[in-house]
Amino acid sequence: MDPDVAWRLHPQVSVRPEPFGALLYHFGTRKLSFLKDRTLLGVVERLADAPTARAACANAGVAESEQPRYMAALDTLASSQMIEERAT
Repeated sequence: MDPDVAWRLHPQVSVRPEPFGALLYHFGTRKLSFLKDRTLLGVVERLADAPTARAACANAGVAESEQPRYMAALDTLASSQMIEERAT
């Protein structure tokens, strides 16, 4: 997962916000993912409008020192097809 390119939520993924973060369900693969904090949900929600994943993190208030942890979470979401690269 390249943090310096544009990403988006996969069109077949539904997001259900929860007090702990969110549930993501992919209707194509039938996979369920849990976002374990609200900040990560904020990052995922900002992906579609941000020029890069790194910018989505910054827009969600993620400190630069915390970005590696969020990039690892986004990498997991990309591996499970919850998010995908977006054409710019």
